[in-house]
Amino acid sequence: MSKIKIINYKLENFFRNIVANLVILVLLLTMVISSINLNRQDALSVSNSEYNGTIYAGDKSSNKVSLMINVYWGTEYVEKFLYIFDKYQIKTTFFIGGTWASSNQDLLKKIYESGHEIASHGYSHKEQGKYGYDINYEEISKCHTIVKDILGIDMNLFAPPGGSYNSNTTKAASDLGYKTIMWTRDTIDWRDHDTNLIYNRAVTLMSGGDLILMHPTENTVQAIEKIIEYASGHGLQITTVSDVLGLNC
Repeated sequence: MSKIKIINYKLENFFRNIVANLVILVLLLTMVISSINLNRQDALSVSNSEYNGTIYAGDKSSNKVSLMINVYWGTEYVEKFLYIFDKYQIKTTFFIGGTWASSNQDLLKKIYESGHEIASHGYSHKEQGKYGYDINYEEISKCHTIVKDILGIDMNLFAPPGGSYNSNTTKAASDLGYKTIMWTRDTIDWRDHDTNLIYNRAVTLMSGGDLILMHPTENTVQAIEKIIEYASGHGLQITTVSDVLGLNC
C-alpha cells in the first residue's frame, strides 16, 4: 500500500472515530437533558402536595383543570371573560391584586357574584421573593383586608406576583392562612400577544390537575373559547383552583 493510501486510510479512520464519538456524545447529552426535564416536570407537577412550600398542580389522576386569571390590569377585558365563562357555564379562580380591587370594587363584586372564586395576588405586585418576612406579610395582609372589606370573604389562596417567592413569602402566607399557588403551565400572555401561541401553551399536553396561568388580555380573550372547547373535547372539566386541589371536599 502506498504512503498516500496509508495516510488517506488513517485520515478516514480518524474522522470516522470523531463522528462516532460525536454521535455518542449527542446521545448522552440528549439522555441527560431528558432526565433533567422529566425530573423537573415531576417536581413541578406535584399532585396536590407542596414543593418548596408552593403548589404547582392538583391531582393528576382527576379530570379537573383550572384557569388562573391574575388581575392587576386589563380591566377592559374582565367582563368579556365573565361573558364567555357564563356562556359555557364555567366557574374558575381570579387572583386579585389589592390595588386593583380598591379601584375596581364594582367589577370585583361582579366577578364574585358571578360565582367565581376570589383569591389573592398580593397588594402592589412586588417581586415578593426579594423581600423579608415583614414586607411579604404586609403585601398579603393588605390585599386580604381590602377584599374582605369589599366582599366580606376570607381568601385562602395566594399567587405570588411574577411567580417570585422565597421562604419568607410562603411563611407569611401560611401564617395568614393561605396556600401559595404557582402554576402547571404559563400562557405568558402578558408578554406574547399572539392568540395561537397562547392557545397552544394552554392546551399542549393539558391533563387533569393542571393550573393554567393567564391574564385579561385581548389575545387571551380571543383564545379562551378554543381553550375551553379543547378541555371539554378531551374530557376535562374547568373549575376553580380550590376544586382542582380538593379543598372543597
